Amino acid sequence: MSGVVVWFTGLPASGKTTLARAVQGAVGDRALVLDSDELRETLVPAPAYDPAGRDAFYETLARLAALVAGQQRVALVAATANLRRYRARAEELAPAWLEVHVATPAAQCAERDFKGLYSRAARDGIALPGSGAPYEPPLTPDVTAAGGNDGVALREIVSHIFAL
Repeated sequence: MSGVVVWFTGLPASGKTTLARAVQGAVGDRALVLDSDELRETLVPAPAYDPAGRDAFYETLARLAALVAGQQRVALVAATANLRRYRARAEELAPAWLEVHVATPAAQCAERDFKGLYSRAARDGIALPGSGAPYEPPLTPDVTAAGGNDGVALREIVSHIFAL
């Protein structure tokens, strides 16, 4: 198994982190989850949600994931990356690439909003992908998952990783 960036994209609260952590459990110590919500809280200054802030954040995240994968590790990136160009840039930098679309319907994402993202966005006037900000789903993802607990997608992702 070589280093790879596995990018989990989907609407906020779609199950990206849940699925990434399940993959990490199946792959083992070589896998590292880079969760965008956790990274936003860690970076100083905290990246903004405006277009320039998103551009800078996703460039940083793409470079970090490529750095991890370049060390023969599996970078499991759980990040909306709402524009295809963000993911295309990450793919350019990655030594190997796998794109996973967590295709949970918007209404279901808003309903399960356990992090309070949708309510916070409405309260603070933040445009959330799928709710005020665009979300461009992948045109040809390597794997499509029906939410974070999709066991079939989990097995398919792990199979792809070990085939590299």
